[in-house]
Amino acid sequence: MATNNRPLSPHLQVYRPQLTSTLSILHRMTGIALALGTLLLVWWLIAAATGPTAFDNVQNFIGSIFGRILLFGWSYALFYHLCNGIRHLVWDSGNGFELKTAYASGWLVVVASIVLTVICWIAGYAMQGGV
Repeated sequence: MATNNRPLSPHLQVYRPQLTSTLSILHRMTGIALALGTLLLVWWLIAAATGPTAFDNVQNFIGSIFGRILLFGWSYALFYHLCNGIRHLVWDSGNGFELKTAYASGWLVVVASIVLTVICWIAGYAMQGGV
């Protein structure tokens, strides 16, 4: 069998990232972010069960700028993962594979996840009285 210097499989130096591959990578990253963000939720629940001092400490962390950035990122990850998961369900039915449709649904996922995140945060602040 003749050998050549070509790679056996595609690699990053050969292919330019496309929307579908970028969204696929982002889907995996948001899944990891959701798992890690759940640790913050567990910390909050344990603190609530432990007592007022522990709960106040967690609330102060979550209420800080850094904590709110983490929560904002976590909520975006949630909505992105949800929207892209729905897109994958449509694909599982055998629909939406045409290039134009795949790109349109990809951009729809990006826009919908941003819009849902912003609406969620606006609603959350409105329920708190605009804090």
